[in-house]
Amino acid sequence: MAMSSGRRIPEATVARLPEYLRLLTETLDAGISNVSSDELADMAGVNAAKVRKDLSYLGTYGVRGVGYEVEYLIYQVRRELGLDHDWPVVIVGAGNLGQALAGYGGFRSRGYPVAGIVDIDPAKVGTMLGDIEVRSVDELGDIVASGAVSIGVVATSAISAQDAADKLVAAGVTSILNFAPVLLNVPPTVTVRKVDLAVELQILSYYEQRRAEPPASHHARRSGTAS
Repeated sequence: MAMSSGRRIPEATVARLPEYLRLLTETLDAGISNVSSDELADMAGVNAAKVRKDLSYLGTYGVRGVGYEVEYLIYQVRRELGLDHDWPVVIVGAGNLGQALAGYGGFRSRGYPVAGIVDIDPAKVGTMLGDIEVRSVDELGDIVASGAVSIGVVATSAISAQDAADKLVAAGVTSILNFAPVLLNVPPTVTVRKVDLAVELQILSYYEQRRAEPPASHHARRSGTAS
């Protein structure tokens, strides 16, 4: 199996890699050592050609009749995603969402330990969230520098989100996970991923509505006629 080709991987492929990693890990835990592109495609809900194309960007190709070696494929995906070492994160906002994120053990177990959480509210500064002390937003630069932090999480209200993002950028953070329902304006050198729970719920409500409709309504929608 070849090593990574070094080609730039399309964003759509990058977005699928974490799902492949989850499925491959479950497959390995089940005691299965090899998996075919068809099997991985069925689990991921995509077609096998797309799986093969995605994995080719990692420099790996399945063996006809054998498939992919699961353990090695996990190693390749983890390497490509940068999961061979920890990525400390800092959270801006110690409200309900920030508190929940700070207490989420999945961050640390997946290689994203929380290096700190900051807030502008003096009443919150100095309080403890588990084993993490809430610090003043004025200390953000120190937290980023001392913890070698490159990923920040915006867990503020929409009105405060841009200011939080500005402070993260000024502190040296180059990637931001934004939970606030607002678009952030950041330099082109900074990567932003937005988590919009309302949008996800709207998508789910679409599928729930589809389930509730009679089959005739589905046909009418496809044909462009009224039901």
